Amino acid sequence: MTTGRHEFADRWQANAQLAWDTLAMKPTRGIGTWEFQTMQWSQLEELSGNLPGSYPQEPVRVYREFMLKGGVSYLDQWIPENPLSMKDQGYTADTARSATGGAEAIVCDGMPIDSPEDVVAHMEKYLIPRWQHHLQAIELDPDAVVRKLIDEELAVQRLFGPNMLKGPYVFSFPAFRYFEYGYQNYFMAYALYPEIIERDFKLAADCSAAYNRCVARAILEAGLPRMLRLDHDMADSRGMLVDVHSLDRIWFPHFVRAIQPFFDADIRLIWHCDGNLMDMVPRLLEVGISGFQGFQYEDGMDYPAICKMKDSAGNPLFIIAGVSVTRTLPHGTAAAVRDELRWLVENGPPVGLLLGCTSSITPGVPLENLRALIDGFRYYREHGRQGIS
Repeated sequence: MTTGRHEFADRWQANAQLAWDTLAMKPTRGIGTWEFQTMQWSQLEELSGNLPGSYPQEPVRVYREFMLKGGVSYLDQWIPENPLSMKDQGYTADTARSATGGAEAIVCDGMPIDSPEDVVAHMEKYLIPRWQHHLQAIELDPDAVVRKLIDEELAVQRLFGPNMLKGPYVFSFPAFRYFEYGYQNYFMAYALYPEIIERDFKLAADCSAAYNRCVARAILEAGLPRMLRLDHDMADSRGMLVDVHSLDRIWFPHFVRAIQPFFDADIRLIWHCDGNLMDMVPRLLEVGISGFQGFQYEDGMDYPAICKMKDSAGNPLFIIAGVSVTRTLPHGTAAAVRDELRWLVENGPPVGLLLGCTSSITPGVPLENLRALIDGFRYYREHGRQGIS
């Protein structure tokens, strides 16, 4: 097959090759740059060398040029139009409100959601039957699912060319449903009706396992990078959103079953960390997760300790370290950005390390901080740990 990695064989340029070597846990001279995304239109334009007003007119082109000029080595989540969801200076009064973002009323399938009982009623009437439909659609023609996944991944790789590696960002597993029902309604239902919540987790895992088998096939058949970053916010700044022991009972068994196809295909899984996830870290490692990305250090995530941990097979973890988008970038100085990058490198693992940001960069970050960030990324790509005395 002449697709995927094979399509660019012998043509990968320095940044992309650095990503390949890092993913393979090889020693590298430089440290690659993971995708970093600013949501402020004017900064996207200026840092990509485009005229003011060009981003909303041509978001894909400007966003692509921002990534390439920023020296990104590895990108998995390609969302060029995401900044269009807000104005140049952030969300405004006319921005659409979601169930978790200040909506005056939560309505799902025409059903008002005002209580935990409404959550249960909606799950039984709509959500649970919907899972069976999704599963049947996947099982009807899994080859078509695989082809679609491959086509979508390769289209982005071709868009960027041979100097940036596009990794897959497609997966499925049971998730909290606060986005549909709101935090209060959903977590009251989680506490009061765990049998219904677990039923949703079980059916989600059934469907996810079938879908993830297709994803694993696509990765292997197209020669895509064998790493996936799983992403679901299950903690806030105080800690886990639910008692972690309840996850042991009703979530982890179904989560493991959902992601088993990736383990079977020898695909590395890492976890995106939002909030203080320390209570969950040992459990994720135990079930087979072998790396992390994100790290809200100010909330208690112990980055140096995590970087010294091993996966369930005793191997070093893969780490995507990030400069803080909630503390250092918006409120610090350019010197603080440089200091944090140095700290990330000093305390990071000896292999399997990429540098980026903890999450998307919101509007309002000083431009000089972003310039210091990009300069720092370039420095460590060129000099690696040699710059650390």
